[in-house]
Amino acid sequence: MRMADVALVTGTSSGMGLHAAVELARRGLTVVATMRDTARSGDLRAAAERAGVVLDIRALDVVDHPAAEALVDAVARDHGRIDVLVNNAGRGCVGTAEQLGMDVIRDQLEVNYLAPVHLAKLVLPGMRERRHGCIVTVTSVGGAVGQPFADAYCGAKFAVEGFMQSLAPVAEQFGVRVSVVEPAAVASEFVANVERPAAVGAYGDQLQRYIARTSGAFASAQSAADAGAAIAGAATSPDYRFRWQTSDAAVRFVGASLADLDGERVLGVTRTWIAG
Repeated sequence: MRMADVALVTGTSSGMGLHAAVELARRGLTVVATMRDTARSGDLRAAAERAGVVLDIRALDVVDHPAAEALVDAVARDHGRIDVLVNNAGRGCVGTAEQLGMDVIRDQLEVNYLAPVHLAKLVLPGMRERRHGCIVTVTSVGGAVGQPFADAYCGAKFAVEGFMQSLAPVAEQFGVRVSVVEPAAVASEFVANVERPAAVGAYGDQLQRYIARTSGAFASAQSAADAGAAIAGAATSPDYRFRWQTSDAAVRFVGASLADLDGERVLGVTRTWIAG
């Protein structure tokens, strides 16, 4: 009988990552749940207790590549292997090109693109050798639909989707499934942590309209518990798909972009978000 799969999940102090970690444990996986500061693990521990599951909670700042290497080595040593990687840690950013410093753009790439790529590289050798594994990267509908005032965020999410889609057919030859999960608006602390420009300059009116529209979308957002369950489902489904969405709204949004050969359908929608 095969031992329980070992899952490594990043960004689990709150929101989707918290619920995904608990749901994977509820489904019988051994779960290593990471976050930058384990002093913020109270909500995760309480959720695990309510669900009657045990988690191995460890500290990891995903942009600290030596720390990520040490963590992956430690998990493999303590649990024998890593069968499932869920790249959930992420960071939002509001601002259009002129408002964004290059340091902000690099930060978005570090968190939302380079960190998941690095973790995938770290777990791939063991998965390939065992011919068994699953790498799930939580992107966003912003990984398929470019949105006003999300230039750096969407750019990083587009990049990680392209990387993972390119990797997927190669990894599949060695028994490793690579997927992305695309949530739409989710009720979580993610919005509160979004970086915003200090000065709006000429873009004040458009930015105000964008924020008003986005606030409305998050007022009716999918629950973090539902999104987390969808992530866990993608990681454990017997049926492989590269691209998963967590809600009907996400399906409609992503589908419109993927079928938009000249780009006009998406721009026709996003123009209305900022038009006076």
